[in-house]
Amino acid sequence: MFEIELVKQCKANDRKAQLRLYQQYCDGMFAVAMRFLKNQDDAEDVLQESFIKAFQRMDQFKGEVTFGAWLKRIVVNGSIDFLKSKHQKMVELNEAYMHVTDDDDWTIEDGISIKKVKDAIEKLAEKYRYVIQLFLMEGYDHSEISQILGISETASRTRLLRGKTQLKEELKDIDYGTGS
Repeated sequence: MFEIELVKQCKANDRKAQLRLYQQYCDGMFAVAMRFLKNQDDAEDVLQESFIKAFQRMDQFKGEVTFGAWLKRIVVNGSIDFLKSKHQKMVELNEAYMHVTDDDDWTIEDGISIKKVKDAIEKLAEKYRYVIQLFLMEGYDHSEISQILGISETASRTRLLRGKTQLKEELKDIDYGTGS
């Protein structure tokens, strides 16, 4: 209820309410930006731009999702746009060669740390890494991922499958001591 009142005050351009909302979400949204950008300065820039965009577009927030989920979407999109602007192009796949598979058949061997998984994700090609991050780490579904990345749901599913396959191989190499 407190959040709803804060959002109402922010819609009325109340600067103190904006500051309180910023303080409430700043750390969590910074962590989201860092997962994509891996650079504190870049993450801080994207975070600031995201909050500015959120406050400017507060009238577009309809309360269909929590404010945090709405803001997270802005931060994720801002992070991806930032990466694209740094000439890190995303390569489109020819969808004629793609097929849809089940997402629920992936597990990680015991004893592999989260840090090792994150490091292995970083080694993936961008087209797979973004989908893996959005699906596994941020919790987006394929419909949302397709909108964020501007790809079809089929492409999202296929990139997730291929990314998981590459990630499994990377983790297997780490587990057997042949990788990093």
